[in-house]
Amino acid sequence: MLPPPVRRRMPAAVLLAAVVAAGLLVHAALPDSAATDIAGDALYAAAAYLAVVLIAPALPALGVGGIAAAWCAGVELFQLTGLPLEWGARFPPAMLALGTVFDARDLVVYVVTIAVLAAIHAAWARRRPTDG
Repeated sequence: MLPPPVRRRMPAAVLLAAVVAAGLLVHAALPDSAATDIAGDALYAAAAYLAVVLIAPALPALGVGGIAAAWCAGVELFQLTGLPLEWGARFPPAMLALGTVFDARDLVVYVVTIAVLAAIHAAWARRRPTDG
């Protein structure tokens, strides 16, 4: 039987890969609109959440959510400096990780997405037997 951290990381890794693929699909294949912007923000927040689970699988959902929300808010506020836009102009993949310009709506999407994921994560953790 696999140790508990590995059992927690494997589903997070699979989900993270699916979320990143969905985000790239939204970015590359769908027309730029408010809906695709919101979808991209939600997928970014989900990726941040799942990345925290991968890094610290023993953290409770509230801790994972707090770290993911802080990351997303920090990246969004960093956009106020103009550096992500400048860096993205020089190296376009940077825009996928850092965005380009600040949008307060993004903060709302991040918080709502992370709250939903934390609630699902907490419910899932309560239903599973304790595994050490």
